[in-house]
Amino acid sequence: MNRTRGALPLGRQTANLVFMIAVFFAGTAYAQDQLVRYPVPSRLVAMGDWHGDLDAARHGLRIAGAIDSLDHWCGGDLVVVQTGDLLDRGDEEQALLDFIQRLSDEAVTVGGAVHFLLGNHELMNVAGDFRYVTDGGWKDFADAGITVDTSDTLVMALAPEQRPRATAFFPGGPYARRLAERNVVMIIGRTLFVHGGILPAHITYGLERINRETHAWLRGDAPKPDWIKERNSPIWDRHYSDVPGQYDCIRIDQILARLHCDRMVVGHTVQDDGITPKCENHIWCIDTGAAEHYGGPVQVLEISSDGVRVLR
Repeated sequence: MNRTRGALPLGRQTANLVFMIAVFFAGTAYAQDQLVRYPVPSRLVAMGDWHGDLDAARHGLRIAGAIDSLDHWCGGDLVVVQTGDLLDRGDEEQALLDFIQRLSDEAVTVGGAVHFLLGNHELMNVAGDFRYVTDGGWKDFADAGITVDTSDTLVMALAPEQRPRATAFFPGGPYARRLAERNVVMIIGRTLFVHGGILPAHITYGLERINRETHAWLRGDAPKPDWIKERNSPIWDRHYSDVPGQYDCIRIDQILARLHCDRMVVGHTVQDDGITPKCENHIWCIDTGAAEHYGGPVQVLEISSDGVRVLR
């Protein structure tokens, strides 16, 4: 039988083709898991910390034109980013998480999106740090249909009324797995979003790696990443949301240049005067203390081709 020089026998060709297809789909899944960059949407809005306050979330989403009077998605292809800290300091966390999940599902069917990022309070709960949980926050998960794992010594070491919430959020738990669908950091168009802040060391470490490691831990597939507990981690850093100095402003210019971004949007630190730009508008601090715990104003940051503006 004549063969072209270098050609493989048919059986080996088939095997190689199957292998290449498998690699392609595995690579696609791998890329999706590490996705940090998203394209520019027709309209983009961002909101800060809600801390278990469902009314604050509804108010902000209505200002943004995302939901109607019945709390259903009406934003079309609008993209919403919430920069983390849905949990702690409020009594409506389960309802808030369920609400955001439903809106995410509704939005995607019409070309929109709702992204909420992971803040320090989400990851504190997964790590078993419940110091900011309210009495109502413990009761909130008692009726969530959570089956307490009586074989888990960490869960059983807690008071009975605390066990449903702990089971929900410990790695591999039903709400932890839901959080695992969310990122720590993301870039939409030319805007970088994160709860605390991004430093040069985080870029060197890898933004995709930060998301990937967090997802694996929340699913219960890997140990807690060491960087999570660091004071200057992406979920804890306050270099930009407090009073950034001249060096901080120089550094953010360098970071944005490396990431091909125009601005960074952060939450985490309540701004007494509402949404506040810093470092010549290269940083936008959007934690307005909108949750009932703080009593601040509800405001929304809108980013478009015409620039950045605050919606009140």
